[in-house]
Amino acid sequence: MTLAPEHRLSRVSRPVAAWATPSRWSALIFSAKVLAFRLQRFLVDLRTGPRRLKKSEGARFPAIVGESRTKLWSDERPEEHAYQLGKVQNLRRAVDALDGVLVPAGTVFSFWQQIGRASRRRGFVTGRMLQQGCLVPATGGGLCQLSNALYEAALQVECEIVERHAHSRLIAGSAAASGRDATVAWNYVDLRFRPHTPIRIEARLTRDELVVRFHGLPREAAPSASIPQAQPTLIARSCATCGEATCFRHEHHAAHGPARGRTAFLVDENWPEFRDYIAQAHQAEDVFGLPLDGAKWRLPRYAWPVDGFSRVRSAPIQTLARTVAIRRAPAQGPARRQAELAAAERIARRLTRVLTPDVTRVCVAQSLLPYLWREGHLGGREVEVLMTRLPMAALQSRLDSAFAAHPERTTLGDFRASPALVEAEAEALAYAVRIVTPHRDIARLFGEKAIILDWALPSVRPAASIATQRRIAFPGPTIARKGAYELRQAAVALGLEVITVGNELEGPDFWSGVAMRRAAPGPGWLGDIAAMVQPALVEERPRHLLTALAAGVPIIATAACGLDAQDGVTIVPPNDPAALIEALKSVLGYSRPPH
Repeated sequence: MTLAPEHRLSRVSRPVAAWATPSRWSALIFSAKVLAFRLQRFLVDLRTGPRRLKKSEGARFPAIVGESRTKLWSDERPEEHAYQLGKVQNLRRAVDALDGVLVPAGTVFSFWQQIGRASRRRGFVTGRMLQQGCLVPATGGGLCQLSNALYEAALQVECEIVERHAHSRLIAGSAAASGRDATVAWNYVDLRFRPHTPIRIEARLTRDELVVRFHGLPREAAPSASIPQAQPTLIARSCATCGEATCFRHEHHAAHGPARGRTAFLVDENWPEFRDYIAQAHQAEDVFGLPLDGAKWRLPRYAWPVDGFSRVRSAPIQTLARTVAIRRAPAQGPARRQAELAAAERIARRLTRVLTPDVTRVCVAQSLLPYLWREGHLGGREVEVLMTRLPMAALQSRLDSAFAAHPERTTLGDFRASPALVEAEAEALAYAVRIVTPHRDIARLFGEKAIILDWALPSVRPAASIATQRRIAFPGPTIARKGAYELRQAAVALGLEVITVGNELEGPDFWSGVAMRRAAPGPGWLGDIAAMVQPALVEERPRHLLTALAAGVPIIATAACGLDAQDGVTIVPPNDPAALIEALKSVLGYSRPPH
């Protein structure tokens, strides 16, 4: 490893006899010096300085060549809790700018060129910053934890250190005690290094740690580089420790009290199961984000109860735009799914307004999850997910297998989400501590992480009992992934009449050769069927099945529909017309088709 000239010799810290209490005059002089240094650095960088590097999702390296893991929550004192929350929020914003950056061989990486100025306009908040020997409140405070981590990883990779500055004071929980720290201050105190081989930076927040990894080409294992640096001999002070109540910077913590964490509930479509769950789980200090006020706009889909929350925010413009885009899109195909995903991203971005630094727990709808994860809003927080469908990776794998077996069923291969979005959702689901869903097929994927809710049965009158009947209902829509082909084959084999619910998306002649009619409006048609049948590959909202279950109508379905086998519910395997025919014979009470 090569060091810049100013860093080749060990620095020796000179002992200071006593602390000098900061004054307004000394602070003014310090600010003037800072302004001069910033101007000087700006002019130098304008001519010859490093440039902001690009992210590269496509670049993949086979090895982790450098890694740093440090605790997020380093000070548990109540009076410091708000600043700890602020630090973690600042790390979220900085990590979002850093994660995925590709540093070519021989190119100088600059911390500040990559992160940019830590301003409130860009989402940075107040944390602790070392200034004149004191840890003072400052916008962007706490970013030194990230620069320390980058420096540690750069040493492991044996980068050339172009610029690095040590802290002047020891800070509890920091790398200064080992001499492997790198302080930063916009823009004149920077961390800059130059790798000898290309690296890709991965930066993430877990619930408890900041993780920085350098991905690069494999190399022989080598001991971590050691830099002969004298360690600071003085400990940084803060208003919680110095006792200088006469200082003009003194903070009266007792007047403010300790900060408290809160939960943000970010929802999408109003499922009754999730509505009841949130009603029981939320506290008065929690916040709520929803697409729009469904009660005000008379849209039951978004009619969430919003009383009892300290703050409520919505995204009405983005939600109405989604409604228009989906209505204009075809009933089936890539354009419709792309419109749904793009609109969900806009809604998620708007609802991030409720994710203030004091939000330590997020309960989020699955539709919003990958976008919040990808933009770094969930790191350092406890996350639980309201799951309404299979994870995209599992969903697409299931459809790919079915399409390979039946390539003539073109709707099975209509749309696949981008690999980046699939990966973002998978990472976020792995990070989440809980998965909340009433859907049994989804819950089985997550084991002990799953909280399984009871399905909410609608209030309907029991269906009339009919002794002999060969009329069944298919809750649709008529499309391959809902099991339409298997049902059609069974209906032909058994001579059944099919009542369809939903759009017919497999073409106008799909039901040719089958006695078929559409369900009449209202719930009365339930009394005219012997069973409701849905041999689906995927099913998110089995509402028609639940209505039939509440009315006492027998159900034949696959596990993909989200129900367990129980009285009135027969579970059959997907893609198996023979098993479906046998189940229909058993439920309908006959063994051969009529003549």
